[in-house]
Amino acid sequence: MNPEIIQGIISIFSPFPFMLLLIGTFAGIIFGAIPGMTATMGIVLFLPLTFKIDPVSSICLLLGIYTGGISGGLVSAALLRMPGTPSSVATTFDAYPMAQKGEPGRALGIGIFASFIGGLFSSVALIFVAPQVAKIALTFGNFEYFAVSILALSIVVVLSKKSMTKGLLATFIGLFFATVGSSEIDMVPRFTFGFEDLEGGFNIMPYLIGLYAISQIISDMGSDNNVLVPKVPIKNVWIGFRNFFKGDLSNVIQSTLIGFFIGLLPGIGGATANVVSYGNAKSHSKHPELFGTGYKSGIIASEASNNAVIAGALVPMLTMGIPGDATTAVLVGALMIHGLQPGPMLFNNNAMFVYSTFSAVFFANLAMFIMMLVAIKFFIKALSTPKTYLLPFIVVMCVVGAYALNNRIFDIWLLLFFGLVGYCMERLEFPMTPAILGFVLAPLIENNLRQGLMSSNGSYMPLLEGKISLCCLILTAISLAWPLVSGALKKRKIRVDSQ
Repeated sequence: MNPEIIQGIISIFSPFPFMLLLIGTFAGIIFGAIPGMTATMGIVLFLPLTFKIDPVSSICLLLGIYTGGISGGLVSAALLRMPGTPSSVATTFDAYPMAQKGEPGRALGIGIFASFIGGLFSSVALIFVAPQVAKIALTFGNFEYFAVSILALSIVVVLSKKSMTKGLLATFIGLFFATVGSSEIDMVPRFTFGFEDLEGGFNIMPYLIGLYAISQIISDMGSDNNVLVPKVPIKNVWIGFRNFFKGDLSNVIQSTLIGFFIGLLPGIGGATANVVSYGNAKSHSKHPELFGTGYKSGIIASEASNNAVIAGALVPMLTMGIPGDATTAVLVGALMIHGLQPGPMLFNNNAMFVYSTFSAVFFANLAMFIMMLVAIKFFIKALSTPKTYLLPFIVVMCVVGAYALNNRIFDIWLLLFFGLVGYCMERLEFPMTPAILGFVLAPLIENNLRQGLMSSNGSYMPLLEGKISLCCLILTAISLAWPLVSGALKKRKIRVDSQ
């Protein structure tokens, strides 16, 4: 076995990283279980705590929150019919009806087992897939990175839930905010309007915290619901592995694979994966009529897939520096704060850190499984904390997080500004993920394009001559054009049928 793999595994079992892994997983479950909080917000709020600690300890804390956050969404999905995270939307279809039948413990137990299996097997797949993708990425030049980044953004835009136009506008919002300040290549100031504070550009911390956390807090302030989860008796959470797999082995395998491979596609995430897996399970079931009535297979399909997305989303993030979803976009920022640049060279220059990351995902799933089974009653009690006590505490953490990185009061004002931007975007139903990925990918897009043009004396021909870059550009054009073409064909069909 590669000695760096062994060192990576051993590193997370040092007392401090392992303690942070457990703390992160525990906190993530609570964040995921609170509707509207999400795993992404949990990572954003805890990110300032990682500034002064080593990278391995940081990634253990953040991946613990990520894993626990996705799994925690099951709690409110089953008990309130409110998905704690977007990744738990399809979980409500069967978990809530099962809970209403008097079996909330069984609904939670099935979801916990499914989350564990999906996360565990996808983390094993991550170990084998990511190094191979990194080897391919080593052959990429500036134009290839530019084309892949453009393709990633186009996928996010096309898969925007309600409107491709709004997805495109949200992407441009992220790209625009990333261009404020001095250019990295020639240090030319842009959109600074004479303000010295703007010459350094917008830091990723106030941008992320404002867009996600502050905007959600503003929304929650107007909510009448002050208690999130009512007190309900939770019994029979342990269902046993034998009862879990009975009649659903193929469902578990298919849902895990769907979640992992959807995670590989930038910007799609668990919300899409759990709906796709649910539909797949229903279409292949012997009893499709039972789905939506409190059926075990529906819970398994949703929860196995959304946890499998975690490992899948880490593949493009680690190997090419392209976030697989909004949460990994925040993780990219966390690595850059520690001086680590995600991409193929990370596997060469920081191999031990990469294998520590793989190990952290694997053991975070084990920790999540044990905590959810043992402490589910505690989580329910913690979620009954009134928002009047919870929200002020979160605001303080947001302000500290925005200020801590550069010790600038200006960043606190930016935090409030981006909070209002995020709130307006949500009210206007603009998707948040394109704005996040646009901000994170903008430097990668700009710098690689400009460096590529400098090396080619201003010629764009290498972009079209390279097989990978040309293929990515063609796929980008197809992905952007297809919704327009399919929409026109549907209108034409409706017009013909009406005649």
